[in-house]
Amino acid sequence: MTEFAYQIKIPKERIAVLIGRKGEIKKYIEEQTKTTIKVDSKEGDISVKGEDAIALYCTRDIIRAIGRGFNPEIAQLLLKQDYTFEVLNLIDYVKDNQIKRIKGRIIGREGKARTQIERHTETFISVFGKTVCIIGRTEAVLTAKRALEQLIKGSRHANVYKWLEKMRSEQKIKELEERDISEYRRENHEN
Repeated sequence: MTEFAYQIKIPKERIAVLIGRKGEIKKYIEEQTKTTIKVDSKEGDISVKGEDAIALYCTRDIIRAIGRGFNPEIAQLLLKQDYTFEVLNLIDYVKDNQIKRIKGRIIGREGKARTQIERHTETFISVFGKTVCIIGRTEAVLTAKRALEQLIKGSRHANVYKWLEKMRSEQKIKELEERDISEYRRENHEN
């Protein structure tokens, strides 16, 4: 069988989080994904090997998420098939000297902005270094990314929250319609 591999670099200060107490986090990820993780704690280099390309990709994203500031329990949501990981590199949006200000806009006073986006989209957001990362269901991550990009581009917080509320309402209506259609089909199929 073919073995696949990834080389990943994470900040040295996040290595202990990846490994966990007595190696429990690393071991759990290896067991769940059937991969082998080798950690060079001096350099922050991680080597991941496995035979299943999809499991390997998932492992890579979990490691990257932990490296970008996520709690391992949240990063492990990526083991679920419908969850995804998105990285916004702030350098792609603003000049280096504006990053601190933009991070402040994204986090908001006492974390309010980030919390609002997380609550409206049911995602998790980590602001770490020069990146903003999102974990959640695919459609929710896209919505959260769009909200973050609006803040980065200078939209007022109130406008972004209003847009998020509108998107959330539309999503709930869509879910209700899908459930109604599913129930209708089930009822008519049985008759």
